Amino acid sequence: MTKSNSSDQYPRYFTETPSEVDNPLGPLSNLLGTWKAAGTGWNMIALPFKDAPAGFAPFRILMNQYDETLNFAFVDDNVANRGVAADQRVATLDYQQQIQQTIAEDFPPSSEAGDPGLAIHHEPGLWINVKNELTNGIDIARLASIPHGNSVLCLGESSVHDGMPDIPPINALPAGRFEDLSTPGYDINDDDYLRPYKHFVDNPFMGSVPGNIGFPGFNPRDMTEILRFANQGVNISRTTQLTVDSKREDAGVHNMPFVTKEAEAMSMRSTFWIQEVGGDKYNEPAKLRLQYVQVVMLNFFRREDELPGRAEWPHVSICTLEKEV
Repeated sequence: MTKSNSSDQYPRYFTETPSEVDNPLGPLSNLLGTWKAAGTGWNMIALPFKDAPAGFAPFRILMNQYDETLNFAFVDDNVANRGVAADQRVATLDYQQQIQQTIAEDFPPSSEAGDPGLAIHHEPGLWINVKNELTNGIDIARLASIPHGNSVLCLGESSVHDGMPDIPPINALPAGRFEDLSTPGYDINDDDYLRPYKHFVDNPFMGSVPGNIGFPGFNPRDMTEILRFANQGVNISRTTQLTVDSKREDAGVHNMPFVTKEAEAMSMRSTFWIQEVGGDKYNEPAKLRLQYVQVVMLNFFRREDELPGRAEWPHVSICTLEKEV
């Protein structure tokens, strides 16, 4: 451990050995370590498609099933955010996210969906635990850097629940051309513009999930159904929920100029559920399990509802991970 020259009352630490500090991470503490997902990650994104076949709008829907490695390391405590009346102290958790697709499918079909094993995402970032002087209830933050040329600051709150809180459904239809994003199936059946979505509503993306009777597949009508399916029969005794959003005041997303011009990332909202599973009367410790849902809104093509700006296209990622012991 390396100790900085900050005051004795608030010593500041830089270390990768969290056992040497007295739990400064609060609701983030159970994230420490390495998490793995083997084919239990699912991703949907709408992409501009300049080579769309005749009769299709110029976009395609890309579905991915993926493996994920998510590493968290404690790196810093008692960082001082200086204030006039009081200082705020925060602790920092570093993370590295790496994702490789196991299978992909797009519609209309292109030659760009990619092969199994393709690396499709790398993200370094930080989670922050706000230890005092909370503003508007914000006790956690997430900072992310994405190699498309995006940087993100999301702010939010943590909460602890007995068992597992409900995972709400997410409808992935775009907003801006369509009147009501929250109404399942709106215009799906009679608007040719939505043919790529209707394809996956009628034929959910199944990926490669052997032996799972009743598996619902990945469906734009309800993109979190897979997470609820994965929780069937799982004894979740306690859950720490982390919800952060770039639409909070003082948060936001910044993009490189080409990204802004063509398919701008406008917002990111994510919820992580850190689950304590099992444990029994023989004092066996509970295992840790992690689920998340993330929605990034991409803006491209003009709106057709007579409002200014561009249509908003949800990019949805969900995953269930197990912590390595």
